[in-house]
Amino acid sequence: MGQNKEFMVVFLLLGPMVFITLTIHGWDFYQQNIAPKSSEQQRLRKELLRKHCAGVNQSVVNLNNVDLNNFIVDDKNGIIYCYIPKVACTNWKRTLIALRQDEPYPDPMSFEHERVHRFDRFQHLRQFPPAERKAKLMHYTKFLFVRDPFVRLISAYRDKMQKYDKYFYEGYYIIDPQTERYAPFEPHWRQMNRLCHPCLVDYDFVGHQETLQEDAQELLKILKLEDAIKFPPSYENMTSRNSVDHWFQSVPLEDRRKLFKLYEKDFQLFGYRRPIELLDD
Repeated sequence: MGQNKEFMVVFLLLGPMVFITLTIHGWDFYQQNIAPKSSEQQRLRKELLRKHCAGVNQSVVNLNNVDLNNFIVDDKNGIIYCYIPKVACTNWKRTLIALRQDEPYPDPMSFEHERVHRFDRFQHLRQFPPAERKAKLMHYTKFLFVRDPFVRLISAYRDKMQKYDKYFYEGYYIIDPQTERYAPFEPHWRQMNRLCHPCLVDYDFVGHQETLQEDAQELLKILKLEDAIKFPPSYENMTSRNSVDHWFQSVPLEDRRKLFKLYEKDFQLFGYRRPIELLDD
């Protein structure tokens, strides 16, 4: 069965379905080294978030533990990273693990893929009491990386569906409105804004997969780590924006529109173009 036909079949199947003591090192690191001088691109990305988040009055400290699952805390370097599946999260986790070691830091690629994704490899924001969460969110450097929502969806499909992972193939549906009445989307399909809450967290750095290497280097420079560690290179077979038309060509127009509606907020918040060529007659 060809790639496009599989993609169509999958989506058709989906259709029917207050005080805190910070460590001295961490606080000194923030005070002395974290003075983010964002590039113009960063300024525009954060300005776009402020625009679309205007009027949101909920606080991140009110989120439940499930909503904070993806926030990794690095006390040593004063970092909070919200990871999003299929947006370079494996390599960022590898980099954070390497940074926990003594200098000279090991090559991030020396850490095996399977071990990197063990939940107990990291401290998570959910593990701290509310007052400590609030303090860390205020004083640590917070970052996330995002991706064109449809490209991310295709990447997740290629990784989890084409290989016939029974857990994903039989357990999760997307455009069926009944799905989320039972449980939130599995993180590989869940909207980026619902994983990382950019309207509640004032991120210091918003990276994009499309400019991954440049953004990673800029972030490491902000953290004063650019000479100490090298972010791993991108995968050669990474799903690209140019392949979206190819993957969606056999998906019915109505299903494309339903998918866009599900991920529309991600398109808006993170500045991705509405794919009119896929959605209009």
